[in-house]
Order: sequence, then C-alpha cells, then structure tokens
Amino acid sequence: MEKLRNPRLAYFANKIAVSSEPGLTNAQLMLHNFDLKPVEPERRQWGAWNFVGFWISDSFNINTWMISSSMVTNGLSWWQSWLCVWIGYVISATFICMTGRIGATYHIPFPVVSRASFGIWGSLWPVFNRAAMACIWYGVQSWIGGECVTLMIRSIWTSYENVPNSMPNSSGTNTRDFVSFFLFWACSLPAIWFPVHKIRHLFTAKAYFVPPAGVAFFIWSIVKAHGIGPIVHQPARKSGGALGWAIVQGIMSSIANFATLIVNDPDFARFARKPRDALWSQFITIPVGFAVTSFIGIIVSSSSAIIYGDPIWNPLELLSYFLVNPNTGKTANGPARFGVFIISFAFALAQLGTNIAANSVSAGTDMTALLPRYLNIRRGGYICAAVGLAMCPWNLLSTSNNFTTYLSAYSVFLSSIAGVIICDYYVVRRGYYQITDLYSARKTAPYYFTFGFHWRGYTAYICGILINIVGFVGAIGRPVPQGAKYVYNINFFAGFIVASLTYWILCTISPIPACSAKWLEVGDEIRNVSVAYGAEGYEDDSVSVRIGESKGDEEAQTAIRERQVGKEAF
Repeated sequence: MEKLRNPRLAYFANKIAVSSEPGLTNAQLMLHNFDLKPVEPERRQWGAWNFVGFWISDSFNINTWMISSSMVTNGLSWWQSWLCVWIGYVISATFICMTGRIGATYHIPFPVVSRASFGIWGSLWPVFNRAAMACIWYGVQSWIGGECVTLMIRSIWTSYENVPNSMPNSSGTNTRDFVSFFLFWACSLPAIWFPVHKIRHLFTAKAYFVPPAGVAFFIWSIVKAHGIGPIVHQPARKSGGALGWAIVQGIMSSIANFATLIVNDPDFARFARKPRDALWSQFITIPVGFAVTSFIGIIVSSSSAIIYGDPIWNPLELLSYFLVNPNTGKTANGPARFGVFIISFAFALAQLGTNIAANSVSAGTDMTALLPRYLNIRRGGYICAAVGLAMCPWNLLSTSNNFTTYLSAYSVFLSSIAGVIICDYYVVRRGYYQITDLYSARKTAPYYFTFGFHWRGYTAYICGILINIVGFVGAIGRPVPQGAKYVYNINFFAGFIVASLTYWILCTISPIPACSAKWLEVGDEIRNVSVAYGAEGYEDDSVSVRIGESKGDEEAQTAIRERQVGKEAF
C-alpha cells in the first residue's frame, strides 16, 4: 500500500509545485521561486506616475476617514486633528521611502529583504507575522466593503434594510450584513488573479473615479447642511498635558494606520523602473493624499452635526442617514438614492484597491516565502481571502476605541521589524546586498548566520517589543504604571528606536559579514540573476565590464573588489 501511495503523492506534489529556476537544491527550493526572485527589467513597469496613482487611490479609504474624525471626538480641534494627520503621514512617507528604496534598488520583496536582517530561516517569523496580520486586515477591509455593498443594495431596494435575521445574537452580526460582506468578498476574488506588475491599472482607474466621488460627498454634505457645521468653530476640549498627549496619540494613529505598508512597500517598489521613481512620488503624494481625505472627513462630520444634531464620524453611517432620515423616518428620493449608490460604489472600489494593495499582495508575497515550492502570490492571495472570510472582522470595528487600540497593538510588532531592517540596510551594511547569497542555504553564506537565524536581529526585535509590552497591557484595561502608558503613547517610535539602536550596538560589538565600508548600492547592475549553486553571480557577467568601461582602471578594480565585500571578513 505504501508503495502505491508514494508515487501518487509525488505526482500530486509535482503537479501543484510552482515554477522555479532549474538546478536548485531542496533547501534552495524553500527560498526561491518566480515571485521571490529579483524582478527582471521586463517586469519593472511602475513609473513615478504609477506610484502617484497608487497612493492617491489608496489615500481615499474609510480607515483614513475614521482616524482623522476620531481625533476630533477625542478632544482636539479640527485644525489640531488635521495637523496630526499631516505630521503623521509625513513621518510615514519618510519610512515608506526608506523601505521602498531597498525594493526599488535591488528589486526584491519584503521576505527577501528581511533575510539580510533576520537570517535565511529566521526571516520566516517576521514574514509569518506580517502574513497573519495581512489576513486579519483583509477581513477587516472586506467587512467595511460589505457595508458599502449594503448601502448600494439599499439604494436600489429599500426593503433590503429589513432582511429577516437568521443568525444568533452571539455571532455579533446579522444575515443582511453577512450577505453583503460575502458579496464583496466574492467580487474581490477576480482582482487577486492578476500579477502585481499589471495590477497598477486598477489603482489608476480607482484614482480617477474615487476622489471625485469623495469631493461630491463633501459638497453634498455642505449643501445639505447649509454650512460647514460647528466643528470648525469648536475649540479643543483638552488643554495642557492632556492636549499634548492627545496630539501625540493622533500622530501615532496616523503612523499606525501605515505600519503594515511601511514594512511591505518593497513588494511594490521592486517593480519600479528606477529607484527615484519610488522616491518623490511617494514622499509627496502620501501626506497630501491622506491629508485631503482627512480634511474631507472632518468637514463632512462637522456638517452632519447641523443635519442630525451630532457629528457622525463614519461616512457609511452618514450615507445611511441620507437614505433614511433617522429623525423623520423619511426615505430619500430617486436622485438622492442614486447619489448614495455612486458614492457607496466609490467607497467599495476604494476598499477593494486598499485590500489588494495592503493585504492581498502582501500576504501572497509573504506566504510565497513561507512555502515557495508550492505557493505563489496568486495562491497566497486566495489563502488570505479564505482566512479573511473565516475570521470575525466586525468585532474589530465595534467602536472607535477598539479600532484605535488594535492599530496601536499592530504597530508594536511591525515597528521593531522596520527598525531592524532600516538600520541593517542604511547604517550597518550601507546599502550593500549580495543578491545571490540571499537565496543561498549554505552554512558559509553571509546571511546564514547561526543555523539560518540572526541572533542580533532577533535580540533587537524582542527589545523593541518589550519596551511597549507593559503599556499595551494598560491599553487593554489593566492597571500599569503611568510611565509605561506614556511610552506606549509613542509605541511606534519606541519600538523602532529601541530595535534599531540595539541592532546597531550588537553589530558594532559583533560585526557581521557582507557589509561595505562606504555607501555602495549595486542594485542597478541586476539583470537576470541565477542563484543555482555552480552558477552563482550575475548571469550575464556584464557588471564588471560596465564598471571598467565607465571608470579608470584603478577605480574599476576598487569597485569590483568592493562587490566582493562579505565573501571574506571585512
């Protein structure tokens, strides 16, 4: 029986295996496939304007709307809230550009980048951490998208509001909302099929359609309220130290909203035609796009206070009130229902784009690294969607406080990962990677470290988490010292700074291989890389030739020697 089963299992395993470079060992097959290898020039199709469209489309989403408005409900004035958004997203854009440059220079995704900092096998934990969070976020974004679907259907059939409920109260939801969630989830599946370098067209379409719909919502609210409402005239309800910490919390909320994208920006930036395409386009578009969305959210919430008596920070709830006035019970007329349908569709498209960009592609890339022999980005994306369906995302969005607490908890882990990776690339290695060794499982390879784990990276990572762990316990309601709460209020910075400083100190005390004595990025020389043992190095052998042709002989030899840094003690 055993003899009969083994050939069948082997046949099945070979049938579902994904394509990879010929000649790889079994260990290398756990490190390499088509979606993990450096992007060849033919697939580097993202120009500067593609990144602009990507971030314009991503900026208009309901999470950004919620975060900016919740700052006002936390006691800030509207301009203080908006200032927090500007500061938070400028800081986020800085981090994005720092991690994105790694991908844009060497054309490798986050899972491969993390191998230099955490080790060939040690990188699997940060990758798994990121993949798990991406799956959770996929469910959250899909649930919000389901709320958009509910509004779209109610705009056509008002009776959809009263669909009989067959789900128990303990489930936390009802039949109508779950059906809408499932419809959005199912309609999102085709978008996962397309390869990453072609999905940019979705973001371009979203950038043209969604922002005008948001502006229409903005104008409609002001016209309906006959003014911009009392919030713009309302002073801050806090002062002194309480006001200062409220501002800090607002800034941290903006950064936490970007924590996932900070670490996985290489997943998209690796498709850049050249590194500068992923620099200024991201650094400028991110704060501007997200600040404009936040401003619209603040003004619309302010206008809603005139219409309904209290500010409504959830735009979907406000659209629901536009359909049926809660004070009079009157149903909107045909043109108003059509307007709600269009705006709800725009929000649904916004959620789809955000879900694909921040969660599906990221989770797919991470799962590819976890099991590269059998998973690619497409298969990983569908696994992410399945996990998002199986979880209960509505519990994370029950209140503004729960949502903000969740964001902060998420950033505790990712800030440490970002701190280690950024310090490793910019301070310790000075921009130098040996690409083929990032796919090598040899014990003598510079990124193998100790049994494939980099103890310095893990020590720094844990230290970055520990500085925030007591404050996190306080954030969920347990009594902790006030100082721990203050540290947790700046959780992303605390984790990032402690992790990066710890990593730098450890690498100074105990130097690591594959580092350059001066700034040295050799990513521009990457064409088609072969990583099979016996074919190490660049496949076309043209790197040294180009360096020699463009520099003097002595300088050329120096540059060639520097590219060997790390293959012996340096």
